[in-house]
Parts: sequence; C-alpha cells; structure tokens
Amino acid sequence: MAYIHRSLERKFLKMSSAFKVVMVTGARQVGKFTMLKYLAENTDRTVVSMDDPDIRDLAERDPKLFFRIYKPPILIDEAQKAPALFEQIKILCDESDERGRFWLTGSQSKRLIKQAGDSLAGRICILKMFSLSAKEIAGRPDDIISDYSIGALFDRSREIPWADILDIYSRIWEGGMPDMIGMDAETRRAYWNSYVDSYLMRDAVDDNGIADTEGFRKFLRACAAFSGQLLNYNDLGVAAGVSGVTAKEWVKVLQSMGVIFLLEPFYSNELKRMVKKQKLYFCDTGFCAFLSSWTSKDVLMNGAASGHFLENYVANEMLRNAYYGEDEMNLNFYRDTNQKEIDLVIEAGGILHPFEIKRAASPDTKSIKHFSLLEKSGRPLGAGGIICLADKPFPIDSVNSLIPVNLL
Repeated sequence: MAYIHRSLERKFLKMSSAFKVVMVTGARQVGKFTMLKYLAENTDRTVVSMDDPDIRDLAERDPKLFFRIYKPPILIDEAQKAPALFEQIKILCDESDERGRFWLTGSQSKRLIKQAGDSLAGRICILKMFSLSAKEIAGRPDDIISDYSIGALFDRSREIPWADILDIYSRIWEGGMPDMIGMDAETRRAYWNSYVDSYLMRDAVDDNGIADTEGFRKFLRACAAFSGQLLNYNDLGVAAGVSGVTAKEWVKVLQSMGVIFLLEPFYSNELKRMVKKQKLYFCDTGFCAFLSSWTSKDVLMNGAASGHFLENYVANEMLRNAYYGEDEMNLNFYRDTNQKEIDLVIEAGGILHPFEIKRAASPDTKSIKHFSLLEKSGRPLGAGGIICLADKPFPIDSVNSLIPVNLL
C-alpha cells in the first residue's frame, strides 16, 4: 500500500528543527513509526526498533554502548520498551546543540510520558498522532480548515468533492486505522478482535495493572454505548458491572491509551449554571462501531445511534484540525443546567465559533438560537453554523451557515 501523507508531518518537522528530541505518541497502530520512517528516507538517520529483543536487551543493559553502535541522528521505535535509554539520551543532548538528533515513537501511555518528561525536560517535544482523518485518506493532509465564513466555505466546496450520506457513514464505519484501508468486513472484524487481544488487553495488564481483563473488555463496550454522551461514571459503571470509582480509573486508562478522548465543557467566569461533566468520544469511530456490533455502514446509518456516531466523527475531525493546525484552537462544548446545549465551541484567537451537528440534509436552523448564550462570556462570536449532510454550504444569517460534513 502506498504511503499516506499525514497532517502531523508539518508540525513534526518544525519541532524537529527546534528541539533536540521529538517523540510521537498515540494509540497502537495509528502509523507513528511509518510516518517517521518515511521522513527519515534518503537521510543518514539510523533506524532501530525496540521490538527486536536483541536490540532491546542491549539498550537496557548498556545504553552507552547502544549509542556507539547505533549513532545519532537516530529514530527509535517503541522507545518505552527501553526506558534506560532516556538518561543516556539526556547526556548526549547536553553534549551537542544539534536539533532533531533523536526521533522517538511510543505507544501512548502515562508511564512513557512521565519517563520522557522527567528525563528530558526542556529537551523534548511530545506530539500526539491520531488515526487517519478523512482529509489524509483523501490525499489532502495539509488542508486544515480555520475559516468557517460562507465565502471560505463556498471556495472549499468548489475544490472538495461532494460526499453523500453513504460516503459519510462508510467513512464513519470504517474508521481511520491505516492497516485497515480497503479491508472487507470479515477481515476488519478479525483485525479489531486481534487489536483488542494483542494490544489493548496486554497494555491494560502490563502498563496499568488491570487484572480483570474480561471486566475491562466489557467496560470497553460500555464506553462505546456511551459515546457522544455526558460522562456519568456511576451509569457507566452500572453498564459495565463495575463500581463508579473503577469506571473513573478505567476511563483514565483508555485516555492514556489513546482510545477515547474527553471533551471539556466550555467555561467562563461570566457564565453561571454550567455543567461540569465532560463528553466521552472515541478517537476512532471504526473501533467504536466494532465494539457496538454495527456490522455494516448501512446498519449503522439506519440505526438508533447514527446521530451519536456522526457527532463523534465530526468531533474527531475537529480535534485533528485543532491539534495539527498551525494556529492555537481550543475545542469544547456548551451545556447549562437548563439543558441548553451547543455541540461544539471552537475558540481561536479569542473568538468563539459555535457549531451544532445534525443528521439531516435540511436541518431546522432554529437550533442555532442557543449560540447567543455565548455572548455573556464577553468574547466575540465568529462564523459557525450547523454541520450537517447538506450538499453545499448555505447562509443561515450574517455569520452562520449550513456546513456540509465533507468540508471539515
């Protein structure tokens, strides 16, 4: 399969020119090593993997000798498997001002971040990679949208092919794991089953000390059922057959693995009566669909959870835009104790951009009425609108529009 360019490439290379060590973390199998190995092609960078038991043994036993054999600049895959390397990397960093000498990858974990942060403070930049976005799959990795004005949306619509509901739900159901591109349904199920058994369960035991693997497997499926909803640990625990305390701890584990992310509620001192609960989303909708036993895109599209999956998909694409883009963006949602809600609120440059997400081609535009609640925050409101299944952008008022999902 041909290499798929990643949106993170730009930021990674920029950070590599500024920091002595750059590490890419993320969930298992999202393409971390593939990207760095591609960027290392046609250079003098040494490439090694700690998956090799002989190399890993040398790295742990004699880090100094390791770097005499495998000289920087170097790319080390699965660096968390040889924690003894970090202290030696620190020593080598202090001996040279060369930037980008060490490229590291590691499966996302609390232990890895702590090891790297403690040993290499001030020398390392840690970046996160997610599974493939729709833009990356379509060959537009650098197309990070930041302007939601109607004029900018019209310009995008002329360049980006229209996607109907079948296209959108196909992308939602398939997800974005690079190895799964083009897989049929049977092979996809086998992949996900292997992914859970070979990676997640092993990491749950080895990295997080979870002994009840069957309970944790059931908890995974319960999280999938709660995707797109306000996080209530007691309800989640009841669904999984564990206590609310255990549910809270296991949510943290799934976050640290890069399986789920929690969307924080928008907060402002000027706004009262705000909910404090987070929203739970899966980092890959394909994995969520597998855990929820949606066996095809058609079954998912016509099922009771189709709206939640569309919301999770949009949140994923927005999360990637916010993380991979050059400008700083904060992603939140709004909900108050009067049940008034705004699905997504993007803050960029001090301006708030509110969005509703609707599974409709012609949604009721009255749903933007809650946008005005954000005015009480004292921050200006910018372009937003309703992200939906419309075939083209259409103005709702002077600042808000109907925004086709495929334009994200």
